[in-house]
Formats: sequence, structure tokens, C-alpha cells
Amino acid sequence: MPDETDNIAIVGGGPAGLAAAEVLAQAGRAVTVYDRMPSVGRKLLIAGRGGLNLTHSEPRAAFLARYHPAGHLDAAIAAFPPEALRDWCAELGEPTFVGSSGRVFPTSFKASPLLRAWLARLDRLGVRIRTRHRLTAIAERGPSDRAASRSAPATAGRRSSAGRSNPDPGAGLLHLTMSFETPDGPAEIQPRAALLALGGASWPRLGSDGRWVPLLEGLGVEVAPLEPANAGFAVAWSDLFRERFAGAPLKRVALACDGTTVRGEAVITEAGIEGGAVYALSRHLRTAIAARGSARLLVDLRPDLTRDALARRLSGARPGDSAATRLRKAAGLSPVAAGLLREAAGAALPAEPAALAGLIKAAPLDLVGSAPIERAISTAGGVRLDALDARAMLRARPGLFLAGEMLDWEAPTGGYLLQGAFAGGRAAAAGMLDWLRETGG
Repeated sequence: MPDETDNIAIVGGGPAGLAAAEVLAQAGRAVTVYDRMPSVGRKLLIAGRGGLNLTHSEPRAAFLARYHPAGHLDAAIAAFPPEALRDWCAELGEPTFVGSSGRVFPTSFKASPLLRAWLARLDRLGVRIRTRHRLTAIAERGPSDRAASRSAPATAGRRSSAGRSNPDPGAGLLHLTMSFETPDGPAEIQPRAALLALGGASWPRLGSDGRWVPLLEGLGVEVAPLEPANAGFAVAWSDLFRERFAGAPLKRVALACDGTTVRGEAVITEAGIEGGAVYALSRHLRTAIAARGSARLLVDLRPDLTRDALARRLSGARPGDSAATRLRKAAGLSPVAAGLLREAAGAALPAEPAALAGLIKAAPLDLVGSAPIERAISTAGGVRLDALDARAMLRARPGLFLAGEMLDWEAPTGGYLLQGAFAGGRAAAAGMLDWLRETGG
């Protein structure tokens, strides 16, 4: 059993926090996970409703290109790539498979068996989990606490892993006090080191509510505004289109914004449009809306056909065919695709085949805003990456590490978010172990 007087605190019991706890406990460190909810791993369970898309099987270069900003998670994913995540699942008794889209799922298509097995492993490793603990403050330790840490014999005279003398015997301690609201009243801890993995602000009912922002800003940490990522966008549909097609899928389309094109699927909503292909463009769409007040989304309703091939098909339609028949038979459009085409045209559809083909290949939609952050799948913004060193430690607060969605990176759905959380949490734990060894902590 690890020495319980040498405790490391992890605040946040999602994938990033639990992944870090596992690495630290396997290294023999005493670890306590604090979470504000009644149980940990709730966002993982929500992800399991869709089959738990853990990661993706595409080639590494294409995989890493899904993350923004480029390079931030490269080293973490190299240390814990998709294959390692799949092996880890298998070790927990939950083998995985690659679906037809290249996405990776557990064979059970559920999150609960994996989470149960993971929590059982953490329990065997001695990880303590404290639920219903909401972080309320992070403050400097008092002078007496700092003086005590400087004279602590456990760290005096240590040498770093590089052979350098430690100039400050208390350097291997986090000089901060963390306060919690608990069922038993207020509580304070002064851990040797701490990792924050508090998520973004897109799932407030599951604990990711962004309340940590003022706590870190109070420590002088710069935080980029939290924004919805992997979210829907608003379109001013006509009443007729909204009533008829809200909830209808747009299958096998290509979406483009400002020179970036994504193939996939989308869904018409009462307020606008969402879905995997939209989510993959969310950063570009947000940027355009912020700069211009709206974003022009071009929808290719037949990405499998060139414009010329489509024009030839339309030219071959019978003279007496109605516009609806031409769109259905010659162009192969579904009713919702044909309806969207009419919304995009804003008036009568062009009669000339080449012009109609051009509209089908690039139907313009003006997006006027994004869905509220509470309805987003994930969050953009967060602690600016230049505030961290290569070990995921805050440069201005030695001993305080960060991981997961509270950092200013983003990725689309498709397994990239969970892979980033797992890999990032493990990398932060490795950085913490390195710092503790170096400082004699």
C-alpha cells in the first residue's frame, strides 16, 4: 500500500483524471481522486450511449491532424496510441473492434462494463475516490505551512534525477491549499502535487460546468474563453422546411467552409444543422461567425458525382418531368436534400442543368450562430497551452498539473476526444512523476 502521508490529489474523475490516477498508483504513489458528482466517469457513461467510440483506426498522420492546435497532443498520443488504448481495454476484459467507418468500439457497445473493471483495478492499486467533493478555492499556503515544508526532513538533502542538488528542500511540494465543499462540510487539503482534470463547460449536469475558470484566473493563469465545440449551428429555416424535416438525416454529403471540406453526415434540427460533418468544421464555422457575424456553409449533396456528370444526368430528364421528379430521379436527391436545396436557392430552382448541378454541388447555407455551450458535445478554449511546460505543469505554479478538456485544444467526434483525454491524462501523470523525482518530492 502506498504511503498515505505522501498524497497526490487529482481533481476530476473523468477519463483524463482516472487515467492519471492509474499511472501514478502503478508507480507506487498514494493517490486520491476528488469529484463533485456522486460517482465518477459519468461523461464516459454518456459516451457509451452511442456505443462508446473510444478511438479511431486511421493512419497516425491523419489521426494527429484532427487535433487543434497541431502538435499539442502528438507526444502524449505517441506514448499511448490507439493501439495501446485497445490493448488496455482488452486487459480490463473489454476487447474492441474496428467498425466500417474506422471507429473503434468495445464489443459490448457499452461503457459500464469497462468503467466497472477500471474502477476495480484502481481500487486494487489503492486509489482513493472521494465523491461529492466540489473544489471551491485554490490558495497559497500560509507562511507557517511553507516554512514547515522547507524544513521537512523527507525532502532535505535530496538530489534530482539529473544529479543536481535541490536548492529548495520544499521544491517538491505544491505550495497551495485546495478547499472543497463536501457532505460533511468544508475541507482543505495540502497535497504534495495535484492534477486538475475538470473538463470544459458543455456538460454542467455531469459536473463539467466551467466553474474552475475564476479559480485559476485567481492564480494568475490565463484562460481562453470557453466556447461550444462539436455543436450544432443555427440556420433561419422556413417554417415549412422546419416542420417537415427537423430530425431528418442528410447522408453522404460534403460540407465546406473557407476552403476546408469534410465528408460525412449531418442532421437537420429545428434550430439549424448538426452532426459529425458539422462538428468537424465547428472551429472554422465559429471563427467565421466571430469575424463576420455569420458563416457560409456550402453543402455538396452529391459528392460522389462531378458537376459535369450531374449536369448530364439532369439534361437527360424527360421534358415533362416536374422539378421534384428531376431532383429525385435524375439527381438522386432524398426529400430532405431536395428541400434543403430549395432553402438554399431562396427562390425558384434554376432550370438550366449546369446551373442546377452547380447548386446541388454547393448549396449555400448561412449559419448565424452556434448552439449554447450546454448543448455542445465538447468545449473549445480553456487554459492557454503556453501556460504549461512540456510536463503539463503550470509554469507559474510548480506541482500543479492540468489535463483533459480544460486545456485549450479541441478535436472532432469520432474517438479523438476520448483518445486525447486518455493519452493526455497519462502524459500529465508521467510529467508529475518526473517532477517529483527531479525535486525529491
